[in-house]
Amino acid sequence: MRLIETKSLVKVYKMGETDVTALKGVDLTIDGGEFVAITGFSGSGKSTLMHLLGCLDTPTSGSFFLDGVDVARASRDELALIRNQKIGFIFQKFYLLPDLTALDNVALPQLYAGKKESEARQAAEKLLQRVNLGDRMRHYPYQLSGGQQQRVAIARALVNNPRIIFADEPTGNLDTTTGEAIMDIFTDLNTQQKVTIILVTHEPNIAAKTRRIIELVDGKIIKDKAR
Repeated sequence: MRLIETKSLVKVYKMGETDVTALKGVDLTIDGGEFVAITGFSGSGKSTLMHLLGCLDTPTSGSFFLDGVDVARASRDELALIRNQKIGFIFQKFYLLPDLTALDNVALPQLYAGKKESEARQAAEKLLQRVNLGDRMRHYPYQLSGGQQQRVAIARALVNNPRIIFADEPTGNLDTTTGEAIMDIFTDLNTQQKVTIILVTHEPNIAAKTRRIIELVDGKIIKDKAR
């Protein structure tokens, strides 16, 4: 089932008096249940594309439909609702709140969604156990290793049962062994839970663990290959 569709997607940034075109007419479709890597060198437009697909930004021109919704025409409130209900984000720097425990970090999106605190904490506990952090859920981020913090971030991204997970360089701050363990979690989520995963990475060995690789150069897709 078609989940994402873009046509002639363009993104232009204003840099003083200069226009910088980050995306130059991207045509892309992604079906539900895919496991996709978006690759490219720094400045290729891969993070810009992820921000647009994740409804963190809007295109300058072109069309973008997410699960049938015309994102380019959506209001800020509508975009916020889409992000909360359909999308989970995982970033290289984790972005955990330092004054909250792992449990509270994971529960927070549920509270934003209007869930009762008891329900939110119960859901967070189950997810932390699922990513093998049951014995660390009351630890603060500074008490956790990089790999443990990333697993907390994964649990947080999953707590609202999103249809799509966007992961921006999720293994970039991790050693090779820990990075492979994180990729194993993504693979399990995709194969067992049928979560659509879109992964941005510059690491070929990480991209090779996905089922489809999309390569960008200078804001254009130059390769789109399924494995």
